[in-house]
Amino acid sequence: MKCYLHLTLLFLSSIVYAQNLPGTKLKIKKFQGDIVLDGVLDESAWKEADVADNWYQNFPVDSLPSPFQTEARMTYNDEFLYVSFVCYDDDTPDVVSTLRRDFSYAINDNVSFIFGPYNDRLNGYFFNVTAIGAQREGTVSSGGNGENAFNIYWDNKWYSKVVRYKDKWIAELAIPFKSFKYKSDVKEWNVTFDRLDKKRNIKSAWVRTPRQFYTGTFAYAGQLVWQGPIPEASSNISLIPYISGGAFEDREVDPKESSTELQTGFDAKVSISPSMNLDLTVNPDFSQIEVDEQILNLSRFEFRFPERRQFFLENSDLFDNAGFDSARPFFSRRIGIIQDSTGIPQKVPIMYGARLSGTINEKWRLGVMNMHTKKMLELGLPAQNYTVATVQRMFHEQSSFSITFVNKESLGVAESDSLKYYHPSIFGRPTLEDRIKPNTYNRVLDADLVLRSKDNRWYHSSFLAKSFDYRNNAKTMSGSAFFQYSDRSLLANLGTFFVDKNFNAEVGYVPGSMVYPGQMGYYSEVAYKIYPENNSLLYSGPQARINDTYLPNGNLVDREFAIGYVFDFKNSANLTFNLAHIFQELTFDFNPVNNGESRKFLIGEEYRWNTVSASYQSNTVKKMNFLLNSTYGGFYNGTNLNISGQLDMRFQPYVNIAMRFDYNNLKLDEDYGEAELFLLGPKLDVTFTDKLFFTGYYQYNNLTDNMNLNARFQWRYKPASDFYIVYTENYFPSNFTSKNKALVFKLTYWINL
Repeated sequence: MKCYLHLTLLFLSSIVYAQNLPGTKLKIKKFQGDIVLDGVLDESAWKEADVADNWYQNFPVDSLPSPFQTEARMTYNDEFLYVSFVCYDDDTPDVVSTLRRDFSYAINDNVSFIFGPYNDRLNGYFFNVTAIGAQREGTVSSGGNGENAFNIYWDNKWYSKVVRYKDKWIAELAIPFKSFKYKSDVKEWNVTFDRLDKKRNIKSAWVRTPRQFYTGTFAYAGQLVWQGPIPEASSNISLIPYISGGAFEDREVDPKESSTELQTGFDAKVSISPSMNLDLTVNPDFSQIEVDEQILNLSRFEFRFPERRQFFLENSDLFDNAGFDSARPFFSRRIGIIQDSTGIPQKVPIMYGARLSGTINEKWRLGVMNMHTKKMLELGLPAQNYTVATVQRMFHEQSSFSITFVNKESLGVAESDSLKYYHPSIFGRPTLEDRIKPNTYNRVLDADLVLRSKDNRWYHSSFLAKSFDYRNNAKTMSGSAFFQYSDRSLLANLGTFFVDKNFNAEVGYVPGSMVYPGQMGYYSEVAYKIYPENNSLLYSGPQARINDTYLPNGNLVDREFAIGYVFDFKNSANLTFNLAHIFQELTFDFNPVNNGESRKFLIGEEYRWNTVSASYQSNTVKKMNFLLNSTYGGFYNGTNLNISGQLDMRFQPYVNIAMRFDYNNLKLDEDYGEAELFLLGPKLDVTFTDKLFFTGYYQYNNLTDNMNLNARFQWRYKPASDFYIVYTENYFPSNFTSKNKALVFKLTYWINL
C-alpha cells in the first residue's frame, strides 16, 4: 500500500510539474552591493531572482520529476556572476569521496552550473560543488556531447560556500567575470543546471534531458536572458611564476651519478579580447604531474597515454579533435616527450611556448599554438619548433567545419650532421638516401566536418588530411567518415577510413602507421536497450560490433567481430558478456612476449581465435566497490587468460584507496613462449583538508621488469597557487635494488596584474 501511494504521488507530481524544455528562459537581474557566501539566501538579490525549478530526472528514468527537488538562482554585479542552489534532501548521509579540487563527478553528491556565453550551443564552461563544498570547474566543447567534451583541467579563481541543513544543502558560487571569456554584446547565453544525487543514484536537470544524453549537453539547455547590461569584459593579465628544484640519483650507470637542479619559469594569461586569450609559457616544468598508469600491452599497436600537462589542455578540443581515431594529425604528447633509439620515452625540455585561442564571434573560433624544444645532443636531437593552428566555423546550431595545420621543424640540421643528430626521426631511416639526407620538416593539413541534429539523435563526422615531407610526394592522404543514430533504445553507427602508405603525421597519433603499409577499413556497432518492469534492472540488451582492416591491395589483415549482452542496474552496477572472433594476417614479425628468446610469428602468417569475456562493475554508491574483467580463449597459436580490474575503498571524505591489477597467463605453442604477466597498482589518496593533499602510487610491471613509487604532496596555500613535493623511485623487482630516484619541489604563485 505504501509503495502504491508513493507511485501515485510521483504520478500526480509529474502532472503538476511543468517540463522545462530546451530554450526555456531564465532571467538574470543586476543588483547593487555584495553577497556574502554563507549558505543563507537572505539577500534581496536572491529573493528577487528568477528560480530555475521543476527539475526532471535524467537517470534512472527520464519521465518523472526528481523526488528531491533543486532550485537554482542567478544574479550579478559589476565584478561577479553569482549562482545559488537549494538542494532539497533528508538526513541520509551524503556520498562525498574527497575534499580535493577536480573531484570525480560520478561518485559524489554534487550540483553543476553549465553555461555557454557565446550562445553557439557548442562551447562553454561548467562549475560544480559537492555537498561538502569541494570545487570542480572546466570547459565544455562539442556541445557537451560525450565524456571528452568536459575538460576538468581548465583552472581558475572562483569562490563558493556550501552549508548542510537537515532537509537540504545550500550552495553559493561567486565567479569573477574576469575568470572566463565572453562577449558583452551577446544578450542570451546557453545555460543549464544538473544535480547528481549519488546516494540514491538519481541524476536530474533543470531542462528535461533524455537519458541517452549528458545533462550538460547544450542541445538540452535553456537560455539565460540578461535584463541589464553585461559588465564589459576588462583586460586581464595573470602571471604564474614558479621555482622548482630537486636531487637526482641514477644507479644504472657505473659509477652512479648524482645531480641537483634548480630552475625557474612562468606561465602568463593575457586577455587579447573579451573572448580571446593568449597563454605564454617560458621554461615550463611538469614535475608535479601525476605519473602515467602503466599497462600490459600485448598488441602490435602503440598505446596512447593521456595528456596531463595543463598548458596543453586548455581549449585542447580545437587541436585534438582534428581527424579521427585512425589518424589524428595532432597529439600533444609528441611535444616534449620522445622515444630514444631503444624505444624508451625520454623528456625533451620545452624552452617556451605560446597559444592564442578562443572565440572570434558566435560563428568563428581560432586556435594557434607554437612550442620550441631544446637541443638534446645526448638523444641525437636538434632544437625543434612545433606549430598547430585551427580555424573553426560553426553553423546550423551544433555543426562545424574546421581546418587544421600542423608543422614540425628541426632547426640547424645539415647533411653532414648524421653523427650529431642520429635520432631515427632525423637520420637513420632504412634507405641509404634517408641516412644521408636529414628529415627536417613534417606538415599536415586537415579538414574536418561535424554535423549534428538539433536533438542530438543524428551525428556525422568526417575528415580528410594530407601530409608533407621531403621523402614522400604520393600516397600521403588519410580520411574517414562516421555516421551515428541514437535514441533511448537504439544506438547504431557505421564508419569507414583509409590511411595511405606514406601518410606521415610525426606530431600526430596514427596507431596503424607502424603496423600496416597503408590501410583502409570499416567498423560498425549496434546496441539495443530493453527497459523491463523491474525494480532493480534499469535496462538490458544485445550489442554487436565489427572492425575490419584491409591493405591497399584489398587483402583482409584484421577482423574482430563480437556479440554481447549487457545488464545495467539502477544501483549503478553493470554486467556485460561478450563473445569475440578475431582474425589476423601479420604484416611484420611479432611476438607479444617480447623477451628476445621466444620464436616470432612471421609476416604473412594467419591466425584465428575465439574469446569469451565478462565484465562486472559493482554498486559505486558503496564505500567499497570493484570492477572485474575476465577474458579467456585463443591467442594466436595458444591461449590467454586475462583477469583485470580495480578495487576501490572510500573512507570519505578524507581517504581513498584503489588497487588496480592486470594478470595474463599466456601459453603459446612450442617455442613461441609462455609467460605470466602481472601489473599491480595500489594508490592512496588522502585529502587532509580542502587545501592539503597527498597521493601515493606504486606500480609493479613484470613485463618491463620495473617497480615504480611516486609520492606527491600538494598544498594549495592560495586560490590557484600551489606548493608540491614529489618523490619518485624505480626498482628492480627481483631484489628491490634502486635503479634511480628523485626528490623534487615546485612552488607556483598566481598573480593578477
